[in-house]
Amino acid sequence: MYFSQVTVVVVTYNSAHCLSMLSPLLSICPHVVISDNGSDDDTASKSQMLWPHATVLAHGRNLGFGAANNRALALVKTSFALLLNPDCEMSPQALQALLASAQDFQDAAILAPQLMATESRPEVNYRWPSGYWTSRGKAAEGPLCVGFVCGAVMLLRMDRMSLTGFFDERFFLYYEDDDLCLRVFQAKLPIVLCPQVRVLHRSRGSVRGRSPLRSEYLRGYHHAQSKLVFLNKHESLQAAKHLRRRLIWMTALALPLRVVLFSPKLVARMWGRWRGLLEWSV
Repeated sequence: MYFSQVTVVVVTYNSAHCLSMLSPLLSICPHVVISDNGSDDDTASKSQMLWPHATVLAHGRNLGFGAANNRALALVKTSFALLLNPDCEMSPQALQALLASAQDFQDAAILAPQLMATESRPEVNYRWPSGYWTSRGKAAEGPLCVGFVCGAVMLLRMDRMSLTGFFDERFFLYYEDDDLCLRVFQAKLPIVLCPQVRVLHRSRGSVRGRSPLRSEYLRGYHHAQSKLVFLNKHESLQAAKHLRRRLIWMTALALPLRVVLFSPKLVARMWGRWRGLLEWSV
């Protein structure tokens, strides 16, 4: 059976409202790890009730996306690990097709499906690394090698990934998939997009905390910090410092306009970005 080869890893944070759409897949996969980042909506206990066969790691606090994935990946004993965001609705047929593609492309370290914003509208969840080539042209019509795939759904071939390691935990949230894919790409390990495999991605639908504005603040904060961490790691400290100065001034100038236009979510996100930029340190 295909599914005996794969461990499904789901990182959750206040994601109890997403569990029902994960159940058609997770209920029939024998190897499942839920890595919960200190949810306060009983995600961990509800996951254990829904899937008694699953290993539930209740960390008690938010370790960050990459770190929570790493804790789960350390337990994987199967040939493949499927990283699946809670806001992604993946059918058993889609996973079976992705595993079949892995048999066709046996050198691939990472395989990914086509993410769909709606049933008929594909997302652009793949590209070349921006430091190498500019991505352009038509959408993929068949399987192809790329330089980046979105971390919302990734099938990892564990023996190949041992050559690069998994997530760099300096990225708390955002850019951890950019960093992982770039390291895999630089190691000349294939990353394969399989556009015939489609997964519905309810983007940013996995978190439903008690304070939506705080969630927006944290999005802005961590996005800004991770962007600088990525630039410092893969380009230079000077480039990161230059971008930081530019973004501080741009955000400071734009923030009053958002206040005047009264967009609470954008104000919270921009305030988080500004604080993230100010508090970033090497």
